[in-house]
Amino acid sequence: MSVPPPPPAQWHRVLTLLADISLLIGTRSVWTAAASHRPAVAAVISVCYASILACGVLALVVRRARSLARVDLCVLVTGVTLVLCAWVMLHHGSDEALLTTQAARELAAGRPVYGQPWPWLFGHGVALTPTVTGGYDLTYGYPPLAPLLAVPLLWLGHGGAPATAVSTGALLTGTVVLWRMLPAPWRSAATMVCLGFGMLPSYGRLGYPAIVALALLVPVVVRWPRTGEGGRLGAAGLARAACLGAACAAQQLPWFLAPFLLAGIYAVRRGELGGRAAALVVLRFTGAAATVWLLINTYFLVSEPGTWLTGIALPLTQGAVLHGQGVVDVSLYLTNGSDRLDWYSHASLLLLAGLLALFVLFVRRLGPAATVLPWCAFYLATRSQDGYYLMMTPLWLAAAVTAPASAFARAWQPRVRLLSGPRRRPARLAAVALLLAPALAGAVVAATGTPPLRMQVTAARHPTPGTVSRLTLQVTNTAGTALAPHFTLTRGQGMDPYWRIVRGPRTLPAHSTARYELRPPSGRFGLPRPGSRIRLRAFTASPQTLSSADVQGELRRPG
Repeated sequence: MSVPPPPPAQWHRVLTLLADISLLIGTRSVWTAAASHRPAVAAVISVCYASILACGVLALVVRRARSLARVDLCVLVTGVTLVLCAWVMLHHGSDEALLTTQAARELAAGRPVYGQPWPWLFGHGVALTPTVTGGYDLTYGYPPLAPLLAVPLLWLGHGGAPATAVSTGALLTGTVVLWRMLPAPWRSAATMVCLGFGMLPSYGRLGYPAIVALALLVPVVVRWPRTGEGGRLGAAGLARAACLGAACAAQQLPWFLAPFLLAGIYAVRRGELGGRAAALVVLRFTGAAATVWLLINTYFLVSEPGTWLTGIALPLTQGAVLHGQGVVDVSLYLTNGSDRLDWYSHASLLLLAGLLALFVLFVRRLGPAATVLPWCAFYLATRSQDGYYLMMTPLWLAAAVTAPASAFARAWQPRVRLLSGPRRRPARLAAVALLLAPALAGAVVAATGTPPLRMQVTAARHPTPGTVSRLTLQVTNTAGTALAPHFTLTRGQGMDPYWRIVRGPRTLPAHSTARYELRPPSGRFGLPRPGSRIRLRAFTASPQTLSSADVQGELRRPG
């Protein structure tokens, strides 16, 4: 008498159910929009609701692991369908989608892509990225893979639809690849992280090139400690290298992950093969990745070398104003600014270097966290928005499932006598503190800086009770160097456009006071409801500083 197969593990049922539930998040808003404009899309979403309900029942009642695997597949298909429905309804994209699409149009027309400002793309609800120089970033500042992929899709429309189609298609492809590469019981986790919660699909619909990079990194990260196993890359290793090179040609975030992966591969292979053989594996892997990266960039390297190099480095050099949910919030919202903003960038780089050093020293312990550690550095950066973490979370899952601690049990670690002696625990804690202390000190230096400008509103013109059309300030430069301030008023988080200086010196000498008259960029500044915080901000570029003052009381005072 044959023995029936064992039932699925309960945690597998729960994981499938959680993935199924995650598809409900944000679906109603898409259905609401579709019901009045595209009834056919609303009908498809209604069918997806039925699928979610059916999968929820089946996840709890099927008796065989094979049947539950089919439920996992149904959940994946439902998630893909919902993402496509959402793209049909919302595919115009963000500023990044418009820039990517315009870069594709310029490329198709044979015109330069990098270093070309396209101011007509912005305004009318499209976000601008202000810089500390008083201007805005109006050029394409990413590697060229996303525009290259968007060129065949330019027929989709004049907005950002081609770019959003590329990023959404990349997300779906990356999800299917991750789902297929994970062990069967874990596959619904890929559906949940990539398509559930509404996080990554929204970034896909916004047209972020980082989603393309994410999709390419999926096959790199899955089982990455096996890369070069036995001293041979083989077809799988070369494919991983090609995907890493292509990912680095899509967006800059993979640049921060690559050193951790390369260091980890070297450590694992050296523990298996020895130093020379491990170095050859890493060199071949790096060479293959660099070759693919170079092939994608060759046209731009030859046709516009200077602007291409400046363009792909732009996010690191543009001097964008502070933004995000990291330590910069101390200077943005908790204090009145800092005269040492550069130290946020220094602290971020120091943290990245410190984490990489710790990873090399303790790879057996930190190896499983290789796909999470690089993003910790952005918490101290001047641009510390949470998208840098959110868009890479599928890689966290891929490493958690396929690169466990056991894969690093025999990895090579540098033999430091103090770290392996009888008092190794306090020595290791001291090493961690020593390597992370410079980053912490840099963040403290930046956050404890003092605002160099003292600003006071002396008059405000009110064409209507709820608007301001002119602002008069008295500004004192308390710093020892001349500063060229650029002023703006902000409501809540983020930065509003800069105000135009009507009267007042462009450069304010050290230890001097001047009177400024400012005009809002649109002619009038709408006051928020009473009780809301309104901050007057002044940025300077050299040195990078921020001075802020709460002015809601002065703006509401008649005058």
